[in-house]
Amino acid sequence: RFGAVMCCCGPCAMYRRSAMLSLLDQYETQLYRGKPSDFGEDRHLTILMLSAGFRTEYVPSAIAATVVPDTMGVYLRQQLRWARSTFRDTLLAFPVLPRLDRYLTLDVIGQNGGLLLLALSVLTGIGQFALTATVPWWTILVIGSMTLVRCSVAAYRARQLRFLGFALHTLVNIFLLIPL
Repeated sequence: RFGAVMCCCGPCAMYRRSAMLSLLDQYETQLYRGKPSDFGEDRHLTILMLSAGFRTEYVPSAIAATVVPDTMGVYLRQQLRWARSTFRDTLLAFPVLPRLDRYLTLDVIGQNGGLLLLALSVLTGIGQFALTATVPWWTILVIGSMTLVRCSVAAYRARQLRFLGFALHTLVNIFLLIPL
């Protein structure tokens, strides 16, 4: 729908051999802070593909299997790795964004800036509650509104109401990932 996918998840992704070979050196020599990187390789490869002018595409009829976390500790470690790669690889994505759908720019900014604003809002709300013993209704309203707007835009653009369900991920962020 948007003309690109910003992260082709490793076990669910397929690439043309010629495309992969043209980017293999860049992919294998991925560095983070001058050291070889061992996380976020799927997002990194997706950004490399888009930077090289290739398309990335979601195929809803595709069937794939993968291993998912089966304990809270494994899930939290996975989410921490993903957050690190999201922040790191956003810098790689900026030059590509002008060529892509505007919604993808909003999504990339939302994935990064939104999480930082969410953390700041939660801390502000906790501070208000701790100092004044009042419920931070404005903070709750802003967080809820931002979440619903982002999910509604995605649902509208994709013409699929199921994107509204992603709003539940905000609760996961607030109660699990931000504390982590």
